[in-house]
Amino acid sequence: MGSMETPAEAAGGTVGKALHVLDMVAEKGRPVRFNDVLDGSPYPKATLYRLLQTLTTQGLLSYDEDRQTYAPGMRLVRLAHSAWRQSSLAPVARPFLDTLSSEVGETIHLAQIDRGQVLYVDKRNAAQPVEMFSQAGKIGPGYCTGVGKAMMAFLKPNEREQAVQNQSFYRHTEHTLTTSDALQAELGQIRVDGVAFDREEHEPGIICVAAPILSSNSRVIGALSITTTTQKYSLEGLDALRPVLLQTAQDIAQAAENWQFPSS
Repeated sequence: MGSMETPAEAAGGTVGKALHVLDMVAEKGRPVRFNDVLDGSPYPKATLYRLLQTLTTQGLLSYDEDRQTYAPGMRLVRLAHSAWRQSSLAPVARPFLDTLSSEVGETIHLAQIDRGQVLYVDKRNAAQPVEMFSQAGKIGPGYCTGVGKAMMAFLKPNEREQAVQNQSFYRHTEHTLTTSDALQAELGQIRVDGVAFDREEHEPGIICVAAPILSSNSRVIGALSITTTTQKYSLEGLDALRPVLLQTAQDIAQAAENWQFPSS
């Protein structure tokens, strides 16, 4: 364990460090003790303790004195609700997801992109849901998911380059793209086709077709996918759902114009 800072953490100063610690606690997915956070932390013990105390005082973390554990605080819950209403596509897209789910009978995902990673903001399960990684609120990789590739493909060139650089290229399955060159080539093809496919790249047996949700000035505001299994569909069969997928993505984009730019 050392005290080296990443450039982003250094640029963010104390606030950047505190947010990094907040991320470390949240990513554990359970209440954690001090030593749990200290393991893998880039900060000295005294610095980490001070940052945890500050976060707790500000209500961003809660501390259980009996168990001596830290967990995300209620202030975060309030902030999350506000962000969900103001920044998430989920509220405006909800009726369109319901309609699409009913029409195709498969799992629907709505996602947004954050520094090259996928944030799933809503999901509709099929009548017979299949267990899979994604769920609302979960973070997924961009390079091996349909929604991730659909969004990255339509980013501005400099933003796309940065998003590609942020990928881990871990091989999840034998179909996973594992180099930036392979990903860039596929993103180019997606820009031509208008849709992206997950060809069992993240989870064996899980495939999807995804479309970007673009604003009127072609800015990426999210992505939409129809997800199913290789037991039910081939990729060719899934491609037959392209028209209804693209229409729904366009409908969400049009509805989002007023949401993104309220009149008052």
